[in-house]
Amino acid sequence: MMQASKHDSSDDIAFQLLSAAKKAGADDADVLVAEGVSTNVEVRNATLELAERSEGIDLGLRVFLGKKQAIVSGSDGRPETIAAMAERAIAMAKEAPDDPYCGLAQPEDFAKDWDIAAYDLYDSSQEPDADHLQREACKLEAAALECKGIEQTSNASASYSKSAVFLVTSNGFSGSYQRTSHGLSCVAIAGTGLGMERDYDYDDRIHGRDLRPAEEIGRRAAERALSRLNPEKPRSGVFPVLFDERVASSLIGHLINAVNGASVARGSSWLRNHLNQQVLPASLSLVEDPTRPRTSGSRPFDAEGLPKRPRHIVKDGILQGWTLDLSSARKLGMASTGNAARSAGSLPSPQVGNVTLGGGAKTRAELLSDMGTGLLVTSMIGSTINPNTGDYSRGAAGHWVENGEIVSAVSECTIAGNLKDMLLRMIAGNDAQVHLSRRVPSVLIEGMRIAGQ
Repeated sequence: MMQASKHDSSDDIAFQLLSAAKKAGADDADVLVAEGVSTNVEVRNATLELAERSEGIDLGLRVFLGKKQAIVSGSDGRPETIAAMAERAIAMAKEAPDDPYCGLAQPEDFAKDWDIAAYDLYDSSQEPDADHLQREACKLEAAALECKGIEQTSNASASYSKSAVFLVTSNGFSGSYQRTSHGLSCVAIAGTGLGMERDYDYDDRIHGRDLRPAEEIGRRAAERALSRLNPEKPRSGVFPVLFDERVASSLIGHLINAVNGASVARGSSWLRNHLNQQVLPASLSLVEDPTRPRTSGSRPFDAEGLPKRPRHIVKDGILQGWTLDLSSARKLGMASTGNAARSAGSLPSPQVGNVTLGGGAKTRAELLSDMGTGLLVTSMIGSTINPNTGDYSRGAAGHWVENGEIVSAVSECTIAGNLKDMLLRMIAGNDAQVHLSRRVPSVLIEGMRIAGQ
């Protein structure tokens, strides 16, 4: 038995949309309903600066006429609006070009019999009210301001959200899941005038009781901001670069983008000819696991109703396969990996959820010692990535390291290389934060070009 949504309003609206689409002439259709509630509070100088709450529902209807498809979205579940959405979708589909790769999944391939409780995505404890969030935000700010050299914060906020997703198709799938999120964030400012520097810390969890203390987050934001004071430009040359755990996931993100089936099918991926070839050191593997409990990227089925399962993207350094939805899989003559994602107003596209870069054995301190003299990157701005060649260039800031020890803050420099070569030279640490959707540790890469003074 497939699990149905516990939210009757979402169920009713979804099935009404499906029925209206079939009545209007659709050969097939699917409906995505997403409900959400969120509250966000920000403080400044221990005074409430912003308190906002939003509630809404998004409806997405996709219809098929032969090999034509169209999608419409709305936020009104009244019967007359539902009928109008269906008619508009059919009218759009009639004008759409043929797409030989569109269509629903086969019923025998749909996700079945998942245990949503095992995912632990919903915090059933009492929803925090605005007063509680304000108190937590004040703790963030107070902890940052207690640090000598911090005179202000630009942001101290606490937030809460809950959402529910319901998917139904005309050929028999229906399923839903709920998710909650609790967040704390602080941006501290150190220095004065043109010498101001800022940095941040945050935490975001499914369950509120898993959050780090607000005082710890505020203090950490302050310490990071203070460490950036009086930055210098590093000297130009070829040096090792250590990507701090906070930014290393962006590096792996470029690999994830390059194995996206839609990019591969278009021929616009710098890894398009590297299937079953080495793309990382043999000691490293990249695993996607959408079943991880209490993790934001977990879910039992994708946006096309297919089951989500653990898989190796890279195993022992060898690229195992592409990230595929139904359309990109059909274009490449492969099977979907269950990675379709969509919003109410967009067509499905491939997307990776939880990933873990495993195989690193060294601590961050050991990586610093190994690099000797080079750049520790803690933040990056801008990006010039050539999707066809993998040429890489980004603005960076962080700390200069001499003999394995941090000696000064660094800003206004550029790091560059080619992702194919960079990833093969990667040395991974063991300091990944295990609660994050992307578990990526600090990463050391030898021989990168640094442009500074």
